[in-house]
Amino acid sequence: MARYCSQYWALTKPRVTMLTVFCAVIGSLLASDGFPGWGVLLSSGAGIWLLAGAAFAVNCLLEARIDARMARTARRATASGSLSALQTVIFSLVLGAAGAALLYTRVNPLTMWLTLATFAGYAFIYTLLLKPNTPQNIVIGGFAGAMPPALGWAAVANAVPMEAWLLVLIIFLWTPPHFWALAMYRRDDYARSGLPMLPVTHGMAHTGLQVWRYSLALAAGTALPWVVGMSGVVYLVAACALNAVFLRYGWLVHKRYSDQIARKSFAWSIMYLALLFAALLLDHFIGL
Repeated sequence: MARYCSQYWALTKPRVTMLTVFCAVIGSLLASDGFPGWGVLLSSGAGIWLLAGAAFAVNCLLEARIDARMARTARRATASGSLSALQTVIFSLVLGAAGAALLYTRVNPLTMWLTLATFAGYAFIYTLLLKPNTPQNIVIGGFAGAMPPALGWAAVANAVPMEAWLLVLIIFLWTPPHFWALAMYRRDDYARSGLPMLPVTHGMAHTGLQVWRYSLALAAGTALPWVVGMSGVVYLVAACALNAVFLRYGWLVHKRYSDQIARKSFAWSIMYLALLFAALLLDHFIGL
């Protein structure tokens, strides 16, 4: 029983789901002039987690054959055959239905529909159409992964204003250098998978250049909350410091590539996003 529970749990990609919920909670807190209340935070966070977990389970099912060819994913229950397609579908439907019902009844219909559209886009449009057919998959499909702050904002405000879309833009720009660093040091895995990832289709030098370019775009994008008056000096100083490190890694990936540098760049990018949003949140409450 414990083994099956751990396999189902792994299908939800818990580390990615936790980052998704974290970004959504940040959106909720930034949408409020004070504390929005535990009810909306817990209900929206749980609903988004359930729908994200359902989408990731579908993703694992649809990519089972690809995952089986890659060392990083070969142990997933869908790839190894430990869980059948029917079991995975039922699990995903239960999670998805529970998440949609929770968001509709305890949060608001707008948040439910946005979340459904976001994760349906990830599970089907990105997984089935983009990922196997274009090396720009992570750029085009990155919009779905960037949506959580807007979902959290909608949960509190029942609207998605410009400020929420700035948060979406930041994650959208962050996604390519974050994911391509992983793809570069996992390039042999992706070559075996048959997926047209950029390091495989266009080479390491070209991918490194794109990492550097998107790092520059990200640094510029993170200044926008300060430019439009959404944040103050506390956030601006933190963003500059964090971007200095991010740009250094982007330059090293571009000019002095090694697998070790790419691994460190990938690990830092996760920490970077968490610290950047934490700084935005701190600035918001200090300025109230």
